[in-house]
Amino acid sequence: MVPNAASVALIEGERVLLIQRGRAPWRGMWSLPGGRLEPGEDAETCATRELKEELGLDVYALRQVTRLRLGDDGRFLLQVFATEAFEGEVVPQDGEISAWRMVTRDQAALLPTTPHLNAVLGGAFRLFDRS
Repeated sequence: MVPNAASVALIEGERVLLIQRGRAPWRGMWSLPGGRLEPGEDAETCATRELKEELGLDVYALRQVTRLRLGDDGRFLLQVFATEAFEGEVVPQDGEISAWRMVTRDQAALLPTTPHLNAVLGGAFRLFDRS
């Protein structure tokens, strides 16, 4: 099955950008920014578009981290990417994102997060020689 959603770990040094979800599913949980694919869109195009729409950021040089099946019925197949190449000023879209912050992996582990986030962050940081 091809992914129907994508997200991106935006890594800056030892920190990663997390968003607090403003809508279902997982409203109020901390997660990586991203969203659902539009018809005819591949996962990388979706990830790039979602980061621009949700946060006002341009992202480049996306690297695949993992795929996760999520949702009570497993209806989401999420392709997770990571990059250190992004630019712009974070300007969250109303409603989609309640808050955002740059956190270390240890700080992320203390937050209420979407499923498997700690393992995903471990994989993302390993791509850039950080564990």
